[in-house]
Amino acid sequence: MIKLINLPSLFLLTNLVLGTQPNIVLVMTDDQGWGQTGYMNHPVLKTPHLDNMASNGLCFKRFYAGGPVCSPTRATVLTGRTHDRTGVFNHGYALRLQEKTISQALKISGYATGHFGKWHLNGLRGPGVPILNSYPNGPKDFGFEKWISVTNFFDLNPVMSRNGKFEDFSGDSSEIIVDEALSFITEQKKKKSPFFCVIWFGTPHSPFMAFEKDRSEFNGLDEASANHYAELKAMDRSIGSLRKGLRKLSIEKNTIIWFMSDNGGLPKINPTTTGGLRSFKGSLYEGGIRVPCIIEWPNGIPAPRSTNYPAGAVDVFPTISEIVGLHEDSCIYPQDGESLFKIFKKELKQRKKPLIFSSNNRMAVIDNNWKLLSLPSKNNPNFELYNLSKDISETTNLKRVNDKIFKELNKLIEVNRVSIQKSVEGKDYKEGFVKNQPPRIFWTEVEEYKKYFNHWKFRPEYESRLKNK
Repeated sequence: MIKLINLPSLFLLTNLVLGTQPNIVLVMTDDQGWGQTGYMNHPVLKTPHLDNMASNGLCFKRFYAGGPVCSPTRATVLTGRTHDRTGVFNHGYALRLQEKTISQALKISGYATGHFGKWHLNGLRGPGVPILNSYPNGPKDFGFEKWISVTNFFDLNPVMSRNGKFEDFSGDSSEIIVDEALSFITEQKKKKSPFFCVIWFGTPHSPFMAFEKDRSEFNGLDEASANHYAELKAMDRSIGSLRKGLRKLSIEKNTIIWFMSDNGGLPKINPTTTGGLRSFKGSLYEGGIRVPCIIEWPNGIPAPRSTNYPAGAVDVFPTISEIVGLHEDSCIYPQDGESLFKIFKKELKQRKKPLIFSSNNRMAVIDNNWKLLSLPSKNNPNFELYNLSKDISETTNLKRVNDKIFKELNKLIEVNRVSIQKSVEGKDYKEGFVKNQPPRIFWTEVEEYKKYFNHWKFRPEYESRLKNK
């Protein structure tokens, strides 16, 4: 008999027997800060569709990205593992083929799988270009049957890849991929197939580009900020289209929509992006890793509410595993997250499994209200200890006055440092080592893209990259 991860409840087992597994839609924005929603009382940005989603689902006020930049969080979402374990040390590193992803596991379990938008897990840097079918470590290599994807961020009127075939699209990038995702979802509804749909926006990553109909609301801001917020306005509108599409198909009640951002907000955008948190994207302070998150699932979250329970991208895989009843061998161990399924029904006071972060020789651990950072310095690491329940902006280092807490959290960091290093070396894999990976390079170095240079060099997103090619 095959053992399951975290045996599902009777309600979920009944769903499995009846063949009514929930549909799953994972939505991720690119560089949206914790403060950049209407329900967080942002001073200029209105997000009516996200606000409505928050009032009808579970809205996390303490949700954390997998890492402080984009590719790491994407790796964490797909694997349930702190990103350094997977070889995705920073933006633009390729996800190792030896990892096991939630998309692969769900495909094996009978789900139709689709990816729409930004990928950024195949080792290619630079503004997003359509993914070559022949290039390794793309969506097809990690369990996605259908994909309309680009290597990295993308903006207005993008050129994208439909399962390897390049296509020019017209319109706002967020609305384009939601429309394509809804076509995929409609197809699965006709087939009576459960689906796993990943929508990874390019918004609001630079370069900031928006239509005048969206920008006019922000004319009092500087140009970059106005375009940045206009992108978020269009993204919110696409969320409305997604939810309306699910209602039209009469599948909204049994569809999980899990919305989040890939990292904290950007600096030099006015008004501020991080809602009073310290620092920005790239940092392990709260402003770099705390992000918006909403889970909407009418059949599974009966009482909509907000929660201060600490959770993160690392919890996506184990949560879905429990809901669907995935096989024990569907993932690579160690798994760093925990299932959030229990909190869908009732509030929990304490998180049992601390959240661990490892990025560029920096580490952090969040254990409920306490957070310890280990930051590199010339000699020994520099430690900073904060009580997030009293000091959300991380202004007062309590290391010297809370020695017991410091020692407990530092022990957690050191244990995980050793464990993560073993993962980096490939000890988690059956081979015991890391197989060859695609190089971390700019796509302009890939021979198959060179034939497109003359055609693309006048596109605003590629112009600076190709002007001397």
